[in-house]
Amino acid sequence: MTPQHNVTPAADWWRHAVIYQVYPRSFADANGDGMGDLAGVRSRLPYLRDLGVDAVWLSPFYASPQADAGYDVADYRTIDPMFGTLADAEAVIADAHGLGLRIIVDLVPNHCSDQHAWFRRALAEGPGSAFRKRFHFRRGRGENGEQPPNDWESLFGGPAWTRVPVDPSAPKAGEEGEWYLHLFAPEQPDFNWDHPAVQDEFRSILRFWLDLGVDGFRVDVAHGLVKAPGLPDMGHAEQLKLLGNQTLPFFDQDGVHEIYRSWRTVLDEYPGERIAVAEAWTPTAERTARYLRPDELHQAFNFHYLNTGWDAEALRAAIDSSLDAMRPIGAPTTWVLSNHDVVRHRTRLGGGEDRARAATLLMLALPGSAYLYQGEELGLPEVTDLPDEVRQDPSFFRDSGQEGLRDGCRVPLPWNGDAPPYGFGDGGSWLPQPADWAPLTVAAQTGDPASTLELYRTALALRRTHPGLGAGDAVEWRDAPDGVLVLRRPGGLVCTVNTTTAPVRLPSPGRLLLSSGALDPTDGEFTLPADTTAWWEE
Repeated sequence: MTPQHNVTPAADWWRHAVIYQVYPRSFADANGDGMGDLAGVRSRLPYLRDLGVDAVWLSPFYASPQADAGYDVADYRTIDPMFGTLADAEAVIADAHGLGLRIIVDLVPNHCSDQHAWFRRALAEGPGSAFRKRFHFRRGRGENGEQPPNDWESLFGGPAWTRVPVDPSAPKAGEEGEWYLHLFAPEQPDFNWDHPAVQDEFRSILRFWLDLGVDGFRVDVAHGLVKAPGLPDMGHAEQLKLLGNQTLPFFDQDGVHEIYRSWRTVLDEYPGERIAVAEAWTPTAERTARYLRPDELHQAFNFHYLNTGWDAEALRAAIDSSLDAMRPIGAPTTWVLSNHDVVRHRTRLGGGEDRARAATLLMLALPGSAYLYQGEELGLPEVTDLPDEVRQDPSFFRDSGQEGLRDGCRVPLPWNGDAPPYGFGDGGSWLPQPADWAPLTVAAQTGDPASTLELYRTALALRRTHPGLGAGDAVEWRDAPDGVLVLRRPGGLVCTVNTTTAPVRLPSPGRLLLSSGALDPTDGEFTLPADTTAWWEE
């Protein structure tokens, strides 16, 4: 029986929602083992309610050997003991709903763990096993099959293929030593989505979590499920440089859309507007929009915006292209500055806390839905000096591939106190926290009107109530000096942004609502400091 879905109904809530990403191992530790857990998340849900977000997205907490921080799933219906139990997950969902928050869970459909029951059976049964057809097993190239089946590269570095050890008892010569495809780590074999059993299994997984009351799914590697027929060679090396720039034989294939149309029918069976959000790296905003047609998914992360630097002209172009791509299909644009895979934007944008605050107010002023990553509301910087011996990012330990430094944005949150672990838990923290984070704790910033935390709280409260903020698809650009953006939203909200390193004098658009930095409007004009954004009511 489906649990009572008691979040206050709101038509198209996802078109304007602010969704907060929780990385469970780094959010809050309830049992004192140094690792965040679901009970810790549950204990801090009132904080998220008070922050003013609409929904919480939980990164994976499923049973996993943790070869890639839980993105290698061994059982999609079981909670990993390091995070708790299924009862803990149900309690998080119930408590969140009681606080008016929605819960979105991560779903990892492109690949599983090499400890998944299907893959273990595929290995045990050997070549010709029906279970091998649920993955991409192939004979190798070369006289003895000693070369990978094609030239694809893993996103974590090295070949995207691993050979199964030769079984000396194999009944037929040449059948031993098949290779399997893994676009990520060798511990993450890719599913073969041409197989009906894979499609059936994931529709069942969707229903399992929907029956428990979740409000939606963040779809990991949503662009990767379907591979080009025949698995053709790329033809050259350094393939990772092409990510997000052109269509690849293993990414953004047209066949993914049939899968998501099937998923949409499942989502629409349930009350309360359950949604799916695509993590889809595509060459253009127009390609991303294809995932959001009315019978497919609801949202997609706007990586084109995330990858835009602190430059007025580039930001305006990214905003316009994003809105232009979504408008014809009626999908909301999403905006995001940080997540668990990228350098925190306070550090990435190169301007410290002032620039990060300004970037946040610009993002929250844009029409559509916004995503926040845990800790950005505290103004946390990237931790860039973690010693090698504490790092856990799998790509850090490989010869090439991703930069291998994702641990720096995953350092556990500081809640209170003057020294690590800053209230994260009683047993330290799985990654070391900086010794100078005491001023950045939730407790230290609460009630301080100049703090980044209170800026977020104020901005999110305004976003819920002001008619010029939230859902929509239109902005009006007004003339402004070089390096400055002035945009107006229908509903009377004007946002002024100075991306330069010098103050700029501008005519006052109206009544000041909120500013990321100090400013003093006088005589119909005001000075907008460097790296500052202000909201005005016209």
